[in-house]
Amino acid sequence: MKNKEDMIQMWKNAGILFGITLAAGILLGFVYELTKEPIAYQQELKVQRACSAVFADAASFETAALSEGDSASQEEQTEQFHSEGAEIGMIYRALSEEGELLGYVIDCTAKEGYGGDIELMLGIRMDGTLNGVSILSISETPGLGMRAEEVLVPQFAGRQVSSFTYVKTGAIGEEQIDAISGATVTTSAFTQAVNAGLSYFNSMLKGGEY
Repeated sequence: MKNKEDMIQMWKNAGILFGITLAAGILLGFVYELTKEPIAYQQELKVQRACSAVFADAASFETAALSEGDSASQEEQTEQFHSEGAEIGMIYRALSEEGELLGYVIDCTAKEGYGGDIELMLGIRMDGTLNGVSILSISETPGLGMRAEEVLVPQFAGRQVSSFTYVKTGAIGEEQIDAISGATVTTSAFTQAVNAGLSYFNSMLKGGEY
């Protein structure tokens, strides 16, 4: 008799647990459906703000559409940059109010930051001038690598070079930037991402076909 009662209690407890699990699953699904659109909107807003930060004179931005063959080339380029410590992400066309192509905004991620990935947005004009750099995400050391916004970002704006190098003793050329004191790993990763974006622009986008 006792075994029968124990069995009934066990099935009762299992039913209660199943009910709780089912209710939790339904609730999580409801919360996801409720929040996914606002989250997507906030992410899109973040991207648009980053684009505007590096192309203030652009009226709008649209995703660059590559052909199938070009997509394959883009994948090869992405793999190349990934092996060099950087990765190319989304690409946006920066347009004037009249729809004229002013340049491109390129999402670049450095894979070798001191605290993890560093994701940047680069605005590059059609003549190859680096219009500006905006940081989408960074998790470097406070007081050191986290000074990238203050120290590194302003140095890249308005320069027309094919690639950058960093120095510790004072930049003297257009292609040189001053490293963050005590944060050369962050500076190196940041520079890799910028150079990846410039290289991608010069090899894939400079003609303005996309």
